[in-house]
Amino acid sequence: MLPETVTFAIALIIYGAILFLLIYYVLTLADLECDYLNAQECCSRLNFWVIPKFGSHLILCVLLLLGGHWIMFILNVPMVTWLGYELYKQPRDSLGVYDPVDIHSRGLLKVHLRNTMIYLGYYFVMFFIGLYFMISALIKGDPIRRHEEGEIITDF
Repeated sequence: MLPETVTFAIALIIYGAILFLLIYYVLTLADLECDYLNAQECCSRLNFWVIPKFGSHLILCVLLLLGGHWIMFILNVPMVTWLGYELYKQPRDSLGVYDPVDIHSRGLLKVHLRNTMIYLGYYFVMFFIGLYFMISALIKGDPIRRHEEGEIITDF
């Protein structure tokens, strides 16, 4: 479908965007914890980005699957499954993954902060794995152009 370098460049852009989004999540949850935001405003800000985060990761998985990059696809499937499960398990009457009624009363603020930190770790690791695959796709072939075993050609 797409060349490997383009596929991994798109993957890095998606990983970077999700990392910035998760940093926004951490800052917003920290503001809620310090009472700079009320629960309604915090949860509405975070719930707005839940579906785009899931959708972008799903697009990334489809891109990797169509490109035939099985290792990266297998590494990304558990996160897409978990994000889909988070969306699916929400009751129909709730406002979303981040519910302002339950976030303080049931102690879900610490759970959401912990989950966001786990997501940050996962996406940092995946960003650097994707960077490795992109660099290896860029330097495929023989960069020094050695034609014979003992001969080194120095003109590029």
